[in-house]
Amino acid sequence: MQELGPVDVTIRPALEATVDDVLAADGIVLGTTANFGYISGALKHFFDTTYDAVREPTAGRPFSYWIHGGFDTTGAETAMKQITTGLGWKLAFDPLIVTGTVADEHLSSATELAATVAATAAS
Repeated sequence: MQELGPVDVTIRPALEATVDDVLAADGIVLGTTANFGYISGALKHFFDTTYDAVREPTAGRPFSYWIHGGFDTTGAETAMKQITTGLGWKLAFDPLIVTGTVADEHLSSATELAATVAATAAS
C-alpha cells in the first residue's frame, strides 16, 4: 500500500454531520448498521438534511462505506447504492458488508477501505 503524507480526518456522528462537513471533505467514508432492512435512522437523517445542498458540488467525490447487520443487509445495501448514485459520488473501494460478529479481518478491511478513499482523494 502506498504511504500517504499527513491526512486530516474528521469523524462526525451522522446526527451531527452538516452540509459544511460534506463540502469540506475531499473523500467520504460512511458507516451504518442495517436496521429492519434499511440504513440507520441517523444516517437517513444525514442524507435527508444534506442531500440537496451537496449533490452538485460534491459530484465525483471518492467514497466508500461499511454496513453491519445481524442477518441481512440487502435493503441497506440497496439504499446506499441508490442514494450515493444520486449524489454522483464515485466508489473508491468496494463496500464492506459484515453480518454477524465483527472479526479482526473486518477491521483490517475497514482500514484498507478508509486508506484507499484517502489515497484516492489525495491524488
